[in-house]
Amino acid sequence: MGTGLLAIISLLPIISVVLLLVILRWPASRAMPISYIIVACLAIFLWQVPLVQVTAASVNGLIIASTLIYIIFGAILLLNTLKESGALNSIRKGFSDISPDRRVQVIIIAWLFGSFIEGAAGFGTPAAVAVPLMVGLGFPAMAAVVAGMIIQSTPVSFGAMGTPILVGVGNGLAADLNMGTFAESIGFDGIDQMLREIGFRVAILHSLTGTFIPLIVVGTMTRFFGAKKSFAEGFEVWRFAVFSALAMTIPYLFVAAFLGPEFPSLLGGLTGLIIVISAAKRGLFMPPADKVWQFDSPDEWDSEWTGALALRNDETQPSNIEMPLIRAWLPYLLITGLLVMTRLPTFSLEPLLRNAHPLVTWAWPNIFGSNVSASFQPLWSPGTIFIFASICTFIMHNLSAKNCQKALKTSLKTLLPASMALLFTVPMVQVFINSSGGASGYQQMPLALAEGVADLAGNAWPLFATFIGGTGAFVAGSNTVSNMMFSLFQFGVAERIAADPLWIVALQAVGGASGNIICVHNVVAASAVVGLTGREGSVIRKTLPAFCYYAFLSGALGYSIVNLNNPINLGTILAASIVTGMVTLIFVSRRINK
Repeated sequence: MGTGLLAIISLLPIISVVLLLVILRWPASRAMPISYIIVACLAIFLWQVPLVQVTAASVNGLIIASTLIYIIFGAILLLNTLKESGALNSIRKGFSDISPDRRVQVIIIAWLFGSFIEGAAGFGTPAAVAVPLMVGLGFPAMAAVVAGMIIQSTPVSFGAMGTPILVGVGNGLAADLNMGTFAESIGFDGIDQMLREIGFRVAILHSLTGTFIPLIVVGTMTRFFGAKKSFAEGFEVWRFAVFSALAMTIPYLFVAAFLGPEFPSLLGGLTGLIIVISAAKRGLFMPPADKVWQFDSPDEWDSEWTGALALRNDETQPSNIEMPLIRAWLPYLLITGLLVMTRLPTFSLEPLLRNAHPLVTWAWPNIFGSNVSASFQPLWSPGTIFIFASICTFIMHNLSAKNCQKALKTSLKTLLPASMALLFTVPMVQVFINSSGGASGYQQMPLALAEGVADLAGNAWPLFATFIGGTGAFVAGSNTVSNMMFSLFQFGVAERIAADPLWIVALQAVGGASGNIICVHNVVAASAVVGLTGREGSVIRKTLPAFCYYAFLSGALGYSIVNLNNPINLGTILAASIVTGMVTLIFVSRRINK
């Protein structure tokens, strides 16, 4: 079978997801079982993958889905616990004291706090922390999910202490046994030093592209969830949005240059939080007091926007006594501290929490005799940290047994409807990824798809490299997995077109990060946290423009960089056009708002 036809067939599972979930607006609980059947039939009948391998991949998917459901449960339980104790009302007042403007709040919580949590834990944890927090503050559930997904871009490549670079790109490239020799031939001591250089290049692309992400977040929020349905209302705070972007990305870039891939998002997000909150309290770059933006009354919201965790003001304070702000924030401070302590090598907790002991690592190697293995490390899971924080909150906030029972019951009730979607989404992904080794001799579906695009793109490949990375993350649900699948492939394409392979691999990593904006099972998981089950397609439709912006601009910048011998090239023109378009929107918005 020809490369092009094989690529088109490999695209069918992705097309089915887009058609059913985004275009036909089916809930994920209906769309994903059909997508699973399509990919399983392709694997068995066309790729001729042994049935035992397809079954093993499906079982591994169910196990991974269960670990996600565990994390979601912990996040929901914490939110309901804070609701029962009245802490959410105090937290809401604390943010209102910084600014009652929802545009300012979403930048601080989603962009800065979310980036910090991404750097510490990764793997969708920011959505589990920041999204329910925004809902607790009075954001529509869908607005919170959309904001939480859009910021899953710039910080993702350095999430979980640099895992997408160190593990994803590192393992992907290490599959070529000659990679160490190549690294030495271009002046590096080995692969590790070359990974630091790739990480720095990734940070350059992210820093440039991420400059407009907070602005896109607020513009998307006011366009879809504001009374006037206007991008202009979001772009009105462009000074604060760009300032907040730079407060994170500038230290992020310096950290990538001098400390390596482990800390850019962690320290960038933390530094940004300190700078921006301090500036906001002094009124710097803030919107005028007479132009504070708020959502309409919840009674006016579209029914599609609200989920099971939609909280009204009168539901978040069980007594007339206002909880001190530091006490209300203690559970989140506890979560942040535990995530950082368990992930930082300084504390040496990882070997204790992730060792091979059967009580620490629950493993099922070579499922049914296949080459697919599954494992779960409960002590390492953010879900355990969320549940521990919830238990501590019961004690710290003096909750009664009745309050605890109500929080637990509400959490389980919210969790159950979301489980069905994940129980088909993740197995579909695992079959798609584990489709190599069949009797037909075809490459696994993601690589077959990428090979077809590479043949079509030729020397214009840098413009497409980010979309391949994004497609990998869209399906696999992970920048790390996308990098593992495609890094060596991207490296090979770069050599074929005589481009700098380190820049092309960097584009892969950036594209993989941007793919998290529309990643199916992250959207399903984030929606589940706030009880928004069944509206995943609507979320993706609202986040898709942000993904296209990110992939197009970073790809154009990459094309421009690898063709610097001809500075006025297609990439330069495209990048300049996109930036000019964003600046034009800012000035047009200023005129509209005058």
